[in-house]
Amino acid sequence: MSVKEKLAALGLTLPTAAAPVAAYVPAVKTGNLVFTAGQLPVVDGKLVLTGKVGSDVTPEDAKKMAEICALNALAAISLVADIDQIEKIVRVGGFVNGVPGFVAIPAVVNGASELLIKLFGDVNGKHARTAVGVAELPLNAPVEIEMVVQLRG
Repeated sequence: MSVKEKLAALGLTLPTAAAPVAAYVPAVKTGNLVFTAGQLPVVDGKLVLTGKVGSDVTPEDAKKMAEICALNALAAISLVADIDQIEKIVRVGGFVNGVPGFVAIPAVVNGASELLIKLFGDVNGKHARTAVGVAELPLNAPVEIEMVVQLRG
C-alpha cells in the first residue's frame, strides 16, 4: 500500500507543501537522505492554532498540531522525492512552544512520531528523536517538526 493510500485509510491527505516564510527551502535531498526545514501546523496557508502549549493551546491540541507538522514535512519531502521511496524515518526533531514549567513535551511530539509509525511501520517508522521545549516559535506556532528520511536505493 502506498503512503498516500495509508494516509487515505487514516482519513488524511498529503497537503500542498507550505511556502517558506524566510530564506530557505522546504527540503533538501543529498544522496539518499532528505532533510526538511522545520514545519509548522499550517493548513490551507494558515496556522491552525497559535500560542503557548499549557495556556493558549491544550497538550491534546498540540499533539494534533504535531501530526499536521509531520504531514507538512512529508509534503516538503514530496518536492524533492517520491514519498513512496521513503525507506526509513531516520530522525524527528520536535519543538514545543510551552509555558514555563510545561514538561509534557515528548507527549506532544508523539503526534508526529505516532503518525509516522502508522505510515511506515514499527521498523521503518520508528526513529531517533529530539523533543525540546522552547520560549518562542516562528509566527507564535505551538509546535514545529523537522525530519530526516532515508530513501530507497
